[in-house]
Amino acid sequence: MKNLNKRCRQHWARREDEMKNNLTDRKLRILEFIIQEYIHTAEPIGSRTISKNQGLNVSAATIRNEMSDLEELGLLVQPHTSAGRIPSEKAYEIYVKNMMGPDFLAEYDKQMIQSKLGKNIDKISTLLQESLDLISELTNYTSIGILETQNRKRVLKNISLVPIDSRRIVIVTVLDDGEVRNDTMILHQIIDAESLRLISDAINESLVGKCYEDISESLFPYIKSKISEYTVALDDIFSFLEEKIHHPNDSFQLVFHGMTNIFNHPEFNDISRARSFFRMMKDEDLLKKVLDIRGIEKDNINIVIGDDRMDSVMRDCSIITANYIKDGVPIGKVGIIGPKRMDYQRAYSVMSYLQKQINRLLNDS
Repeated sequence: MKNLNKRCRQHWARREDEMKNNLTDRKLRILEFIIQEYIHTAEPIGSRTISKNQGLNVSAATIRNEMSDLEELGLLVQPHTSAGRIPSEKAYEIYVKNMMGPDFLAEYDKQMIQSKLGKNIDKISTLLQESLDLISELTNYTSIGILETQNRKRVLKNISLVPIDSRRIVIVTVLDDGEVRNDTMILHQIIDAESLRLISDAINESLVGKCYEDISESLFPYIKSKISEYTVALDDIFSFLEEKIHHPNDSFQLVFHGMTNIFNHPEFNDISRARSFFRMMKDEDLLKKVLDIRGIEKDNINIVIGDDRMDSVMRDCSIITANYIKDGVPIGKVGIIGPKRMDYQRAYSVMSYLQKQINRLLNDS
């Protein structure tokens, strides 16, 4: 298998060299026109459509010859039911690597992003939700975000112990990224409200200001020594906190927006394909692997154009992702999932600008 993969890589390397040697300026201009037309119309492109473009200034016969050459190079594909051609996966890769311009976003779009993200967002999860909303609105694709809960170093701001009755309490934990956790637990020792307040004060005095994930069990005996009469209750509380801190339920959180946007694209008009897409979107482990696939790196944006390693539905899709970073550590990413016939220039520009804004907000706060 290893030798087979090596031979495949060598084969594609030779094919790419062949393409570069045979791609004249005229072929590239025709290919670019076909890609852009197909992105906007979703219809196979014929030589007659190309010949109407005055900027190319090429005869219909020449266009047909050039299209034939591009097809032989594996850059154009002929659908069964059409005389026109559509771009192949390799054609999109050439477009993204060599033809697509730098990120460009209209001032109106930039102001929209700044306005929505400029609100008093005090939680990373809220910032993620707002970002996904913007991505879907600006691109008309499905947006997806992933938050790596195990990679984040959150500082504990406050712990409150709120009595429900003589044995049940709510532990309210507030972290510096704005996350608030409410957990109910049962104590083996009856505690009145005043005693619970003393315990809460002692815990806060020792733990507040420390990284939540780095809170050491060695601190617990120290706290117990200060209020030894509540040993049983403290054992319950510390056991509960230790479990929540060092054994979280989830290592990552996935969030989606604009799921039904997929129906706006003719590739997913087929109901069976749409159902497969929604089934795939429910598989969190698969999606995390898909979002981690390395594609074309362009100014910190990752672009994956179909991929045989993907789920069968995802082979007809493209994914554009951007990491967001806090204090030099990647804590998650936002992404776009859409048809392979994606408006890469638009999607890339939105993701590039949004990434800069998210990282600025995360690190200025």
